[in-house]
Amino acid sequence: MKKKTYIYLLALVPFLIVAMLYEIVPLITVIVKSFQPDGGTGFTLENYQSVFSKLLYQKAIINSIKISLTSAVAGIIIAFLGARAAHQHQGKLNHIFMTVLNMVSNFAGIPLAFAYMILLGNAGLVVNIGKELGINALSTYNLYTMNGMSLIYIYFQIPLSTLLLIPAFDGVQKQWKEACTLLGGTPGIFWRKVGIPVLMPSILGTFSVLFANALAAYATIYALMMDNIALLPVQIAGCFTGEVKIRAGLGGALSVVMMAIMVIMILITNGLSRRFQKGGNRK
Repeated sequence: MKKKTYIYLLALVPFLIVAMLYEIVPLITVIVKSFQPDGGTGFTLENYQSVFSKLLYQKAIINSIKISLTSAVAGIIIAFLGARAAHQHQGKLNHIFMTVLNMVSNFAGIPLAFAYMILLGNAGLVVNIGKELGINALSTYNLYTMNGMSLIYIYFQIPLSTLLLIPAFDGVQKQWKEACTLLGGTPGIFWRKVGIPVLMPSILGTFSVLFANALAAYATIYALMMDNIALLPVQIAGCFTGEVKIRAGLGGALSVVMMAIMVIMILITNGLSRRFQKGGNRK
């Protein structure tokens, strides 16, 4: 038994080395740098003072939280309907649906930005169609704003959340639906009283993943807007790739704030998830 344990531990060594070099050490370095002045040594809270006092960084925090919450909620709602349909309708069509989901879930970054520029840019195909047909919502659509880019965030949230929710629907047993029907319940009552509460821990877990995914999204937005938008990932990148000088301390402080927001959201969703699990166990 001990020999097998040693073998397992030995097999984990490469993973531990990679985690140490590419996750733990950079994390500690970023946290330490956030408490040091740029170009100097010692301890200072000046970087955090700048983060919470300057309007640009305040807007970056607010905008990142707002667009992350909006896209996560919209993604969850649409993914719930898609996952439910995939669960209820098995067969060849379901395999095609899963294939498309896997394909579009990997369509992100610069190619996604380019696709949206072609479709919804200032001279995009959909915008021109809207002008020709007199559809004001399309002809005046401005991709290069926070509201305009919300659609991009929602787009890459939907396939990810659908793939995460589909396995959770296996926990909704067919017998429960039949029992609800025999008692005179409608499908709406079943999902409101039974289905959604059972799925809620998975929904909350998926929500935290979507929130973190949107909060840290960078490539697509940067390809569209460069550094002309107040979002945390863009401002963090600007601190480390600035043409004037690198502001590692300020970038570290912004990174720590972003990680703190992620941790807070994870703690909230985990707490709510435990409540639903306890409620289900009491029943």
